[in-house]
Amino acid sequence: MPIGYEVLILVALIIIGLSILLSFIPIGLWISALAAGVRVGIFTLVAMRLRRVPPAKIINPLIRATKAGLDLKIDQLESHFLAGGNVDRVTNALIAAQRAGIDLGFERAAAIDLAGRDVLQAVQVSVNPRVIETPIVAAVAKDGIEVKAKARVTVRANIERLVGGAGEETIIARVGEGIVTTIGSAVSHKEVLENPDRISQTVLNKGLDAGTAFEILSIDIADVDVGKNIGAQLQTDQAEADKRIAQAKAEERRAMAVAYEQEMRATVQEMRAKVVEAEAEVPRAFAQALREGKLGIMDYYNLQNIKADTQMRDSIARLGGGTSDDDNEK
Repeated sequence: MPIGYEVLILVALIIIGLSILLSFIPIGLWISALAAGVRVGIFTLVAMRLRRVPPAKIINPLIRATKAGLDLKIDQLESHFLAGGNVDRVTNALIAAQRAGIDLGFERAAAIDLAGRDVLQAVQVSVNPRVIETPIVAAVAKDGIEVKAKARVTVRANIERLVGGAGEETIIARVGEGIVTTIGSAVSHKEVLENPDRISQTVLNKGLDAGTAFEILSIDIADVDVGKNIGAQLQTDQAEADKRIAQAKAEERRAMAVAYEQEMRATVQEMRAKVVEAEAEVPRAFAQALREGKLGIMDYYNLQNIKADTQMRDSIARLGGGTSDDDNEK
């Protein structure tokens, strides 16, 4: 093999080896750090590679922090990254806090980030307060009129209580509770309509931001409206319920009366059946008396005459009401 080919192969192997070495050792990042005034050793970057930490994730935030005047260490940023934190967000939050004059250390920022809070957003809300708008809250005054109110709560993030503090949902719930309490304690709904700031004062005096990650700056009533007449509706519902109860009791009495009437009819029919049965025994008794000689034939005819006379009188009474005493005299 000619010597020229051996030289080409050697050069190719050298180039490939340098490419692999440069891809493993971030020379460009090391030069950028030195140019920014960040002292970092080349072997430190190699160690990051071995620990499976992307050097750019640590060096670039460190460069920004150094240029902003922050004193951060590589070990701090690398430890936060290995703990699962967001190094870029923590660094940006520290820079923003320094510019705003907020006392925020790296350990506090890292703890807030690891707790799942957006530390950069917290710093921004601390500088620029946020307005939280509550949903429409309905409550009933003592006169029975429903009042609907909606409030705007201006809050500022409390850096010291971000870890373990309650969120916006708690603020909204507590403000809604304060609105319901204020409206419910009003004698008339007109008091709430005339003085809506009464709600704000009552809510602010309760210290609703205790235990939360925010500090309430102000509470403004955005809208107050009159709803239904709950008192009248309740009275109407009560009257309707009383009416149904009275109807049910009347229906019960009617059913009892019908049952009693049916029972009496059954009793009368039973008595009539007994009378018919007794009347059926009368001819047999006459026949028995005649056979035994206890009743003569003339007695039997007299009884028949009396019976016929009685039937005639009944017929006359049904047709004309009978004859009067004056007619008899005539």
